[in-house]
Amino acid sequence: MGVRFVLTDYVEQALSQAVYDKLEDGTFAARIPPCKGVVAFGPTLQVCQDGLRSTLEDWVLMGLKLGHPLPIVGDIDLNQGPQREPVETL
Repeated sequence: MGVRFVLTDYVEQALSQAVYDKLEDGTFAARIPPCKGVVAFGPTLQVCQDGLRSTLEDWVLMGLKLGHPLPIVGDIDLNQGPQREPVETL
């Protein structure tokens, strides 16, 4: 079993829900519907995708820092507090 990183998994699952549009001027726009306010624009699809990833990562980290509720993406709920095991189990 490999190491899993919950934030990486969250970002990847959120990005899989991204919606991309090609604008009239040939540029691209992207958004992630469950993540209100996460949008990006770019002259190419790749630049737009990179911008969307960066915006999403910043949005998640700021939401966590400020204690804002974040949408559940896939089966990942970042709103839950940390789960700690008793020291005796180690």
